[in-house]
Amino acid sequence: MVKHQPLQVYERQLCLSCITGIYGCRWKRYQRSHDDTTKWELLWSLILLFTFSLLLVWSYFWWEADNDYNEFNWFLYNHSGEWTDGTVPILATTAAGFTYVAFLMVLALCHVALGQQLNLHWLHKIGVTAALLTTVVGIISVSQTWGQEWDVIPISLQATGPFLHVGALAAATALSWIVAGQVARAEKTIFQVVVVLLYLSVLLGLYVLPLYITSPCIMDPSTLKARPEVFGHQGAPVLAPENTLWSFQRALQMNVTGLEADVTISVDGVPFLMHDVTLRRTTDVEKVFPDRERNEASQFNWTDLQQLNAGQWFLKDDPFWTVNTMSLQEKNLTAKQSVCSLEQLLKLASYHNSTVVFRLRRPPPEHPCYTTWINDTLEAVQDSGVLQNLVMWTPDDERAQVKQLAPGFIQTSLVKRSPEYLHRSGISRLLLRYNQVSTSEIIDYSRNNISLTLYTVNEPWLYSVLWCSGVSSVSSEVPHILRKVPYPTWLLRPNEYCLMWVSADLISFAVVIGIFILQNYHMIRYRMSGMRSYNPEQIMLSAAVRTSSRDINVMKEKLIFSEVRNGGSAEELYEEHSFDSYTNQSVRQ
Repeated sequence: MVKHQPLQVYERQLCLSCITGIYGCRWKRYQRSHDDTTKWELLWSLILLFTFSLLLVWSYFWWEADNDYNEFNWFLYNHSGEWTDGTVPILATTAAGFTYVAFLMVLALCHVALGQQLNLHWLHKIGVTAALLTTVVGIISVSQTWGQEWDVIPISLQATGPFLHVGALAAATALSWIVAGQVARAEKTIFQVVVVLLYLSVLLGLYVLPLYITSPCIMDPSTLKARPEVFGHQGAPVLAPENTLWSFQRALQMNVTGLEADVTISVDGVPFLMHDVTLRRTTDVEKVFPDRERNEASQFNWTDLQQLNAGQWFLKDDPFWTVNTMSLQEKNLTAKQSVCSLEQLLKLASYHNSTVVFRLRRPPPEHPCYTTWINDTLEAVQDSGVLQNLVMWTPDDERAQVKQLAPGFIQTSLVKRSPEYLHRSGISRLLLRYNQVSTSEIIDYSRNNISLTLYTVNEPWLYSVLWCSGVSSVSSEVPHILRKVPYPTWLLRPNEYCLMWVSADLISFAVVIGIFILQNYHMIRYRMSGMRSYNPEQIMLSAAVRTSSRDINVMKEKLIFSEVRNGGSAEELYEEHSFDSYTNQSVRQ
């Protein structure tokens, strides 16, 4: 009789099986390995990390660019001729790509924490490559066509920086468990030193990062200036068709203090409101004048313009997904809107004692009013009967003559210039895009009695940052949202922020030190116990037995074997570790 020792031991590790299976399609025990990751797989791990970092920045960019989605869609319209919400597919693909890559990153960290070899499956490699290439193409495209929008990142960091710092610190602190485990298990001193130095360098950088975080909202609340006034940019274009009387009426219902519009001059010298060069997007010109639908708006006379409907497109396209929130009466009013003249807008503003600022587009050289456009516009303003101190005049052409004929106008510039130049030119106000001035420049203009109106401000966080900076007014497409911001979204005294920063650093440092001590304590205790490291993939065969064809199929899976230590019996070892064992039966020869 030949008696064989127990040979095959199974250790139930469902979590480990899922991690290695999803990441590298290694579901079986013999496919897992504690060996060092190959250089090729290490390269793919670095590519995965780079893709994750790039997607993190890309996702953050589009998250904060929410303020300018309408501007992006209008840009696409000018290139394609069709109005669509181009942000939807971008946001969907970005969210999907970031979720996918972030999930792989978590699995990779789990592999490192468990001491498993990194083997990214080839399907995941294709997915990561596709995500990386798509993100790179997107970044290049935005840089070439919408480069000014990158300014939203440093501006948004003024609102999110202090909180992103705390989040990054928490993430780095959590990673200390993995780093400490790797250092404790490593056998090479040089590896331990390099890993510790790299980790401590990152941690130290995060600890001192607040020294470089600046935000106007870190201030004494007693120095906070009055709430910035809100101008309705094209009225309230989210609630009603842009540049129509109904849109401006909706804006006035939201308690705006000013109205902003875009003005074009018709062939017969009537200034009217129109943002686009053509009439295709915001009117039914293709139905009324099908042979002239691509003509410039300034090539129509006022009689023809009055025949166009300027509201039905809003109900049809629903550009801001707000039509469903409108009442039946509001829909009827929207459907009846026509092209609005500058004189009509000024009369409405005069009735409500509201300031008006408009950007006047000069007609092309062949236009009958090419040389008289300033006089034609000035005549329309005077005919409306509006008070001069309610008009913000923006054209630089013939400004001296306009100041003589209408000295009460608020002279406003659309070009960023020094306070000295503005004073010499008699200009008391600037109308600029929000990314064209810094906080220090805002303070400088304020000290020199130059009022700033910044456009287009749609997000509460941006409105709050500009409020803390001291901006006097903003132009917005969503006055109904900004009216709900009675105070900056957050405001911290410098000493409060310092306390938050130092406390977060001290807590993080204490946790990291504790984790390193705990990991090293467990490793030292383990090594002193005399136990050898157990490799669940080790295969030990102590005897050969006759096997049937069925047994051969079963043995194709490399099973987990354990060694009997210290002279103890196999059964005791199995009971100690709760293993399921299969023993070979005695074979009589």
